[in-house]
Amino acid sequence: MRAGLIRHKTFGIGVLILGCLLGVALSPFAFATPANEDYRYGISLWGIPAGHAYMKTEAVTDADGHPARRLVTTIRSNDFISVFFPVKNHVDSLVDAETLLPRRLLFERREGDRHEEFDVTFDRLINRVTVVKDGKSSFHDIPPGSHGPLSCLYFLRTMPNLEPGSSVYLDIHHDRKNYKVEVKVEAVEFVSGPWGEVEAIRLLAVMPFRGIFLNEGNIRIWITNTEERVPVMMQARVIVGSATALIEKWKPSRK
Repeated sequence: MRAGLIRHKTFGIGVLILGCLLGVALSPFAFATPANEDYRYGISLWGIPAGHAYMKTEAVTDADGHPARRLVTTIRSNDFISVFFPVKNHVDSLVDAETLLPRRLLFERREGDRHEEFDVTFDRLINRVTVVKDGKSSFHDIPPGSHGPLSCLYFLRTMPNLEPGSSVYLDIHHDRKNYKVEVKVEAVEFVSGPWGEVEAIRLLAVMPFRGIFLNEGNIRIWITNTEERVPVMMQARVIVGSATALIEKWKPSRK
């Protein structure tokens, strides 16, 4: 079976480049919050190598002395694709180590001729965010338990039960707006890559907005059906076609 194909089912080249899911308060976590992860993904566009994506986590202490996690995700197009459509997206988020709710989010996006930056600070006491975009500040109320477009994926990985046929509904604040997103648990199946074959849970995030990683529609994500819940593959439709991100290598997180 070729790397990246799904056993028993065929899916068109679809979305990738790191998705975002979105969160509400749902039951206690079954798994420990990930720390010290370092994942690298090969990105293909219509089957052609297009670049790489990186997902890293770091255990840190925030300014108030509380345990936190630093989540960093970067995606870059390769030299060939950059001639036609350069991509360099970088997201750096500080989240609470227990709830995974974001406290601050820094986001820089470059896609083709488009270039923008966000600086988002979450105030959990009054459920409000302060957004600085293009040098201008604005303030927006958010639902309690709202996630950002990066912390949501990590939150979903901690959910104790992801049964095929079920859905999870999550709140997210993105680009000065609030959204509720449905994440469908579609199936448990096998995914293969250069590292071998793993059993994975296939998720579909029904996206009502354009996400931070190019996606123009829904995002499918495959996470290992293990305690670590490693996101091994993502697929999405993007501005210039369809993209797939397949994990190239990873190391177990240190709890």
